[in-house]
Amino acid sequence: MKKTPLNEIHYELGAKMTDFGGWDMPIEYSGIIEEHHAVRNACGLFDVSHMGEIKISGDNALEAVQRLITNDAARLSVGDILYSPMCRENGGIIDDLLVYRTGEESFLLVVNASNQIKDFNWIENNLLEGAVAEDLSDNYAMVAVQGPESKKLLKNITDLPLDDLAYYHFFTGKVADKEVILSRTGYTGELGYEIYFNPSDANHIWHKIMEAGKEYDLKPAGLGARDTLRLEKMFCLYGNDIDETTHPLEAGLGWTVQYNKDNFIGQKAICKFHDHGFERRLVGFKITGRGIARHDYEVFAKGEKIGSVTSGTHSPSLGKSIGLAYVKKEFAKTGAEIEIKIRNRMVAAEVVLKPFV
Repeated sequence: MKKTPLNEIHYELGAKMTDFGGWDMPIEYSGIIEEHHAVRNACGLFDVSHMGEIKISGDNALEAVQRLITNDAARLSVGDILYSPMCRENGGIIDDLLVYRTGEESFLLVVNASNQIKDFNWIENNLLEGAVAEDLSDNYAMVAVQGPESKKLLKNITDLPLDDLAYYHFFTGKVADKEVILSRTGYTGELGYEIYFNPSDANHIWHKIMEAGKEYDLKPAGLGARDTLRLEKMFCLYGNDIDETTHPLEAGLGWTVQYNKDNFIGQKAICKFHDHGFERRLVGFKITGRGIARHDYEVFAKGEKIGSVTSGTHSPSLGKSIGLAYVKKEFAKTGAEIEIKIRNRMVAAEVVLKPFV
């Protein structure tokens, strides 16, 4: 398995480790529920160095990015960030990623760890002339500082003007005296920041953040809490809620598709779905009976199978079982009564509005 530069620290902290997409990653330290509440109420620190970073540069960099993604990178100024799917010709989602505009002719695409090689090959094979793609994933380590106290914490170790940093924007500068990219982004739905830096600085930055976080009840947090936090906000997880068999419209990501943009890959297929409709939609549900729905559990309504669960967990914030599922569109309305087949028994559930929390 691959190891992040912080791997030894996770073992020193007694983290429960697991194979996550070929990476040796921490699931939890003190416990998923405790770490979850720390992020919602104070602050949590995540190692996300497994994420991939791909640079696209050159005279035709903007046009190349525009062709690869469904959203509109032309509206980005240097220092801006954009969320977007990247699709195949049939509209299937290859990955969902962040686009950082790092210069007038350069962009940094932050991709999911499990898709790094696939994404880079796709980008290279579909790159326009006049643009160059570089896989810089080995050049970066990355941590996420998430929670309502995250700004106060980071102000103790950086002179960057965090009060001026808007959501989905980034600065370059120093944190803990090390050169970084610091963005106001995250996967928890809380105020938070993601910090990119040289892997050789990883231990130094981790320890400085932990030290500064003592007065803010900072806790290291693993993938378990990351999953419960993102699901409470109904953020999609690639490989569960979206993949190459799903398109942005059925996944509720229609807001990321710029239909009037010229010639992006998948445009014709997605426009066809938009104009002629599609059969299913990703919805959030809460369990009204007893049980926890898991990935691939079947969903029923009126005795008919209408879909399947993509993500499910117990929500620490709500004290209830929640999940996401693709269901036939006629059952995708808020308040629709459905049933989840959990271990050969039907458990009552209800379709709810986004987000859960």
